[in-house]
Amino acid sequence: MVSSDQRRRQLAREKFLRQQQRRESARLKARRRNAAIAAGVVVVVAIGAGAWATDGFGSGSTKKSAAGAEPSAPPSPSKAPDPCEKPAKGTVKNLSFKKEPAITIDKSATYTMDLKTTCGDMPISMAASKVPHTVNSFDFLAKKGYFDHTKCHRLTTSGIYVLQCGDPKGNGTGGPGYTIPDEDLKDTRLKGNVYPAGTVAMANQYNPQTKQGKNSGGSQFFLVFQDSQLPPYYTPFGTLSKDGMKVLTKIAKAGESTGQGDGAPNATVVINKATVQKS
Repeated sequence: MVSSDQRRRQLAREKFLRQQQRRESARLKARRRNAAIAAGVVVVVAIGAGAWATDGFGSGSTKKSAAGAEPSAPPSPSKAPDPCEKPAKGTVKNLSFKKEPAITIDKSATYTMDLKTTCGDMPISMAASKVPHTVNSFDFLAKKGYFDHTKCHRLTTSGIYVLQCGDPKGNGTGGPGYTIPDEDLKDTRLKGNVYPAGTVAMANQYNPQTKQGKNSGGSQFFLVFQDSQLPPYYTPFGTLSKDGMKVLTKIAKAGESTGQGDGAPNATVVINKATVQKS
């Protein structure tokens, strides 16, 4: 006959094994998800109709997958308090251009792009000598008011840690009508395929499996709030200031809407005004 102590030990062992099985299952799911992220699936976020097409950095909870199937409805998480102010009055401009603008910036200078957002100012330092096409494009678009009143539409808090902005459509499919070349992909800051916190980089449509989509950057970019392991396919064009990092951290702490690590930020992040000036 099994004693009560033996029965308790047996039940404890069975409970432990069930917990281990659940944890192992969760680890496997996370490993598969992170493998997709590290392979670059996540940041295929750029400028065309196919840009919002993958489960990582592609599709949100309301968009279709690459196969065209509707994703299952996520749970309804409790929403964190919004730490940001109401957006300034104004509307997004519907602008499109046939080709990349001619380079008019000083290639030897450093420029600052100041994003005045509903959550605070986020100045970004950009070295034109390393990324002249990218800096020139941001200078051109900012002067046209392209970024004004646009939402930062995506926050990823699992696997990689970034806030995505620069899309006038606010859904990951918008762009300026032209593309710019990849630049400075061998930046020494990207050691071990890690984009350090504070890095600001271009989104694009590059697919590392097919090796298609190089030089496909447009207007969308992402700000890294925590070191993120990514293959060096995304132009690292700027560095966020310390004050800007405080704002970005505040946005990240508010979380994202799906509760699954990838969705619209709970914070109302709107770029009221974007300016680019020579430092």
